[in-house]
Amino acid sequence: MAQASATTAETKVWGGGRSPFNVSYGKMMMWFFLLTDAFTFGAFLISYGTTRFFSTVWPDPNQVFHAFPFMGHANLPLLFVSLMTFILIMSSVTMVLAVHAGHYGDRQGVIKWLLWTIIGGICFLSCQAWEWTHLHHQGAWWGSFTDSTAPLSSIEHFFNMKNPDVVAALPAGGMQATHDFYNYFFTITGFHGGHVASGVVLLIMVLINTINGVYDRRGHYEMVEKIGLYWHFVDLVWVFVFTCFYLL
Repeated sequence: MAQASATTAETKVWGGGRSPFNVSYGKMMMWFFLLTDAFTFGAFLISYGTTRFFSTVWPDPNQVFHAFPFMGHANLPLLFVSLMTFILIMSSVTMVLAVHAGHYGDRQGVIKWLLWTIIGGICFLSCQAWEWTHLHHQGAWWGSFTDSTAPLSSIEHFFNMKNPDVVAALPAGGMQATHDFYNYFFTITGFHGGHVASGVVLLIMVLINTINGVYDRRGHYEMVEKIGLYWHFVDLVWVFVFTCFYLL
């Protein structure tokens, strides 16, 4: 009997209180999901970066993203997308405050900050919808600028030539601009926007449960924390999307 007790004591590997690896099943599955989702976004962005690296022409972000709602033809490069980024980052802040309130069982605080996070997500999606609509009206969509009859002035306006000799070598009627900028842009930003939309739906569901006292009866607000992980991931991905498409 003494030998069995000694064996049990030797195999005990943690004696400092709650184990740092004691993660609930729900949180662990959320981390696994975010990891696989990160691989998907990474594959998209690596493919985009590879295509851009081997292209001799590429759209200039200052020319493509220069419009602002209700400002007519004002040239305001990247101002609108900066506003979008600010909105999404602030929604991440309110999500942190919602999780913090949940840790203290503050139902009213969770309700307030979740509501602000939902508003931020809806505002971001509205901004993205306007940007897509504006670009579509400008002739930008999947497969844009693949027409060899595109006028030279249009190409020079939208493209930042890496090689100055390319402009001189262009034929008078146009060029075969078969790059994939807009294909990647609408695919990746659309994929991200789908994540934001899904997050807003999940946040609304969590908000309704909070109002109905579901998490008070459970004795914890872990669901708020899990949704917070997802929302922070979506915000982090946007930083990379913003850098790749709007800044570089």
